[in-house]
Amino acid sequence: MQRTRAHAAPVRARRAMMAALGGVVLLGLVACTQVPGLRSIFGLGANEPAPVIVPAEQLREVEAMTVDDKSQILVEGSEAEQRNAAIAVSGLPVESAASFVLHGTSGAAYRTALKCMTQAVYYEAAREPLEGRRAVAQVVLNRVRHPAYPNSVCGVVYEGSQRTTGCQFSFTCDGALLRAPMASLWAEAQEVAREALAGRVEASVGTATNYHADYVLPKWAFTLAKIDKIGRHIFYRLHGKWGQRALFTSAYSGVERIPALDYEGLRARLLAASQQLVEPAPAPGLTVPPAVTDRHAANDVGGRIDTTKQWRLSIPDPVSASSKYQSAIAASTLAQSQAVEPGMETASAPSRIVLAR
Repeated sequence: MQRTRAHAAPVRARRAMMAALGGVVLLGLVACTQVPGLRSIFGLGANEPAPVIVPAEQLREVEAMTVDDKSQILVEGSEAEQRNAAIAVSGLPVESAASFVLHGTSGAAYRTALKCMTQAVYYEAAREPLEGRRAVAQVVLNRVRHPAYPNSVCGVVYEGSQRTTGCQFSFTCDGALLRAPMASLWAEAQEVAREALAGRVEASVGTATNYHADYVLPKWAFTLAKIDKIGRHIFYRLHGKWGQRALFTSAYSGVERIPALDYEGLRARLLAASQQLVEPAPAPGLTVPPAVTDRHAANDVGGRIDTTKQWRLSIPDPVSASSKYQSAIAASTLAQSQAVEPGMETASAPSRIVLAR
């Protein structure tokens, strides 16, 4: 019995040593897969594209391409629409993006990614045509795969959201998130988001990474290749190799997180925006500026109304107006009767008319 126990002890020791040695070898192999040089030695990742390093200057240019930063806006309104229409569509080929499929639809990462994508489609394009909503979702996925942008859905959507201004998707920092979405439009946006995360590709915008509404004209619109206008949005791709499909190879991180937002700051910005819509108080002076065709004295406003001088429109009531009118008529009649020349009969003493028989 003692011999058997003595014989079993070395066996257990050898097994423990072999297990420890196997663990070390396994850890070494895992470490090798994380080092590019060793990966090539072991023949791992031979078909994987080499990581793309984006120059810092290029990254700064990409970050500046936003419409939330008002210093980037040249004109707005009808003038912007006209000038946007004058920008020609690029002759560069529109390469269809590769499909993006996010697996594990029951996991937390998928649910978070779906929420971020739905928010982007809703707040950016809820009332756009279906093609326009799908195009916005495609821009998000194109950025996920581009080396100049974050490699997650929420990372792309919320990029720059913690800045005072300059967020990539303006709804993440202008206070729009404080408004509760409409249920029907939210459901439509969620369906578009779900299709995009399941591999649907909106080929009409190709590798577009930027877009803006047609009623604003940002400076960077002239630095990109215009692809198409869908609804109220104009879509662009980057020039050169930065906009080619071959560069959209960044690996998806698999980590989705919505950053903490400064809700007090969002409320303040939303309030400031609403106050800008209030009509400003009139400044002293004429409501309508003088025109060169006006002909009147220098101290005559020429029929214009200065609302700053407490001017009030006064319309007399009908009874008062009627009595004053009658008094004016009576006074006029009396004045006429007193002005008749001597020898002439007045209306109060008509002459007698004799009719011939």
